[in-house]
Amino acid sequence: MSLDREQVLRSAAALLTRKSTATMDEVAKAAGIGRATLHRHFAGRDALVKALENLGIQEFEAALDAAALDEGGAPEALRRLVAAVEPSAGLLSFLVTENQLFEGQEVNEGWNRLDARVSALFRRGQERGEIRIDLTPAWLTEALYGLISSGAWAVQDGRVASQDFQYMIVELLLGGARRSVEQ
Repeated sequence: MSLDREQVLRSAAALLTRKSTATMDEVAKAAGIGRATLHRHFAGRDALVKALENLGIQEFEAALDAAALDEGGAPEALRRLVAAVEPSAGLLSFLVTENQLFEGQEVNEGWNRLDARVSALFRRGQERGEIRIDLTPAWLTEALYGLISSGAWAVQDGRVASQDFQYMIVELLLGGARRSVEQ
């Protein structure tokens, strides 16, 4: 029987998004394989996390492509992006908080590609007058990642309905938390 590596990664991602401190034994159990089999494919937690990073980058790039960021206004493109990334939001929330991915000399270049594409969306929105200009595109990008992560956790924990994921993220990011006063 051959091992479906992607299925193992998806099982690991599902577990680690719920329990980031899960052991390799727990990951193997969640994937329905033995610990020795898991270790033959991933030498340890670091190798597993690196493979998950590659999967997460691949999925986020696919979401960026699906969202067609260059079409229409920036707010609409942002809504499409958040909808496209929702299925991978748990994995991305795990990766964003996994410090080992952002330490040292060997940071995956994929993160820079993702950041550049998302920042370009915010920059375009600023140039068109659709997005406020007092916040940098880099900060708006980081805020988006944080909101996606928080949204994924809130849905996962049952504190928020999954159908509200996109609305909550986009409306808070674009509108802020300040209540507008009718004049």
